[in-house]
Amino acid sequence: MLKPLQAGMKAVLVVCDGLGDRPTKTLNGLTPLQAANAETFDRIASEGECGIMDVIAPGQPPGSDTAHLALFGYDPFKCYPGRGAFEALGVGIELQPGDVAFRCNFATIDSDGVVIDRRAGRISSEEARKLSEALKEIRIEGVGGVEAIFHHSSEHRGVLVLRGEKLSRCVSDVDLHRVGVKVPDPKPLEGSIEAERTAKALKEFLEKARRILADHPVNRARIKRGLKPANVLLPRGAGTLPEIEPISKVWGIRGAAIAGGGLYKGVARAVGFDLIRVPGATGTVNTNLRGKVEAAMKALDEYDFVFLHVKATDNVSHDKNPRKKVEVIEWISRELAPLVDKVSDRGFYLALTGDHTTPSEIGEHKGDPVPLAIMGPDVRRDDVSKFDELSCARGVICRIRGVDLMRILMNYLGRVPLFGE
Repeated sequence: MLKPLQAGMKAVLVVCDGLGDRPTKTLNGLTPLQAANAETFDRIASEGECGIMDVIAPGQPPGSDTAHLALFGYDPFKCYPGRGAFEALGVGIELQPGDVAFRCNFATIDSDGVVIDRRAGRISSEEARKLSEALKEIRIEGVGGVEAIFHHSSEHRGVLVLRGEKLSRCVSDVDLHRVGVKVPDPKPLEGSIEAERTAKALKEFLEKARRILADHPVNRARIKRGLKPANVLLPRGAGTLPEIEPISKVWGIRGAAIAGGGLYKGVARAVGFDLIRVPGATGTVNTNLRGKVEAAMKALDEYDFVFLHVKATDNVSHDKNPRKKVEVIEWISRELAPLVDKVSDRGFYLALTGDHTTPSEIGEHKGDPVPLAIMGPDVRRDDVSKFDELSCARGVICRIRGVDLMRILMNYLGRVPLFGE
């Protein structure tokens, strides 16, 4: 039985996507966090308790979707419905039972159908939105009773939903997360009629999309400017409507989420957070971070728990730019200062961490643990004074799993019931 929330007990979770890193040659053997002059990050560490966290399990590279489920306290091995469902929820699609949703990339292929850029040169949101409008005209004709719904998310990202009878999420990814490979056809992953129908409908949609994209004015203009055309769509992560107990029932709290990327909004929405929209929150390096921080500060007046997500650290990591990652870390640290001041002044709690490690000289998610610091009025302060991967490893939190974090925070808020007598 949950006790009533103690007056004044509130918490903020700040997640910098892809924050963890490895020593880099570019930075003379330092990680970007070690090289950064990030005063607010270091303040959180020095005024709090620190540790490192295996978001899924030691050595297991997390996807951003499964990582955030874990950070919110849900075991992704038990309740993961596929990435596409979260992407769809995040862009505002009201999923229906039986829908199958896919995360999609606008990408570039050569004349032989070989992927040469999975993000089409990081095509702009404006251009991708125009391409998306053209794809909305596609009708599925070869599979009866199936409708295709396509929405743009941000930059090169989009969401495809197949809606109709007898569909299944048991279809293969078309996006293989690699360049230099031919685009495969979607395949059923089981012998059911539902999986076969879904794979067939998806293949038809992709073939029609490729024909539309090949001759679209946006791509003709990009080629003239020497840019890579977004001439193919790569779906992955087939997912269905998740059945997850909301945090309001699990912990008895009201939660708000502030994010730019559709995936993060979708995961938060799926577990019961209210979404707070911030103009200019794009999920890119050019996001309105100041507006997001101000929204988080305001949300603390109404909500018990506020989740603030920043994507930029992951973007520059995937672009293999360690020096830019240092700049982004320092920028985030500066912008967080007013929020940290408010948390400190009001006696609230704040946790700072990442959802996974993306080494900026590799550009891919890896299974290394991420740093974690929690500040608050009665945390067990340790002697860690800098927020980075090695320093935090010396802290009193030691090494935990991602699913442990929410319980630790809820313990500070007095929400964890006694186990036993």
